[in-house]
Amino acid sequence: MLLAIDIGNSHTVVGLFKDDLLVGQWRFKSERDRTDDELAIRYHALFSMIGFDTKELDGIILASVVPTLQTAWVSYCRKYLSANLERPLMVVSAESVKEIIQIKTEYPAEVGADRLVNAIAAWNTYRCNLVIIDFGTAITFDCVSAGCEYLGGAILPGIAISLDALSSRTAKLPRIDINDGPEKVIGTNTVQAMKSGILHGYGALVDGMTHKIRLEMGCSESDFKVIATGGMAHLIAPYAQSINKVDPMLTLQGLRFLHSQAGNR
Repeated sequence: MLLAIDIGNSHTVVGLFKDDLLVGQWRFKSERDRTDDELAIRYHALFSMIGFDTKELDGIILASVVPTLQTAWVSYCRKYLSANLERPLMVVSAESVKEIIQIKTEYPAEVGADRLVNAIAAWNTYRCNLVIIDFGTAITFDCVSAGCEYLGGAILPGIAISLDALSSRTAKLPRIDINDGPEKVIGTNTVQAMKSGILHGYGALVDGMTHKIRLEMGCSESDFKVIATGGMAHLIAPYAQSINKVDPMLTLQGLRFLHSQAGNR
């Protein structure tokens, strides 16, 4: 069985695969002061709840954008989970995936591991020109050519950051719940106006950005897909006509694919 770990700035998502089937998934806040022993207490309890014995584990792959947490996770995996691994713990980096995807940016090592994993996972599924939009702490646009080249992308503040800024930097704007969308684009009260601004506004941003990216990539609409992932992708997708698919499991599936490919090299 394979343990796939995606460590983001806001949340850490852990998936347990039996062959190609995701049999367990957990999502926690990324608390940067966690130790390897604290991780062991938490995750061994969760494994126990689904009847999983860590002796069944034969592979671990990890992608992280939080160096301090990566250190704790690597230590936890090596201390508590590595006894029966067929191959050493795999930590995703630009160097580790260079045989799978060509990274065309000026400084390949700067590209976040999660962005590379998403790019590889989406290309492996669709095999065309792609934009992958990850709605996380930051919103990232990652551009991949039909020839599996990572071209670069764009980064902007995430939805939660924008909502926090609105309520903390203004005197009269409240904190709002955007799980229920606005009744219409033109809000007739403060809450509805804020919901419209966030949901319709980010939806229009996605449509505008993806249109410009497609033109810059020089590809037709028929050979171009927009894939959305991340915790808030499902909230924006109804307001962005350009999104072709929402895939919340994209990163975990990408990690599974990368681990399988590493075993073939």
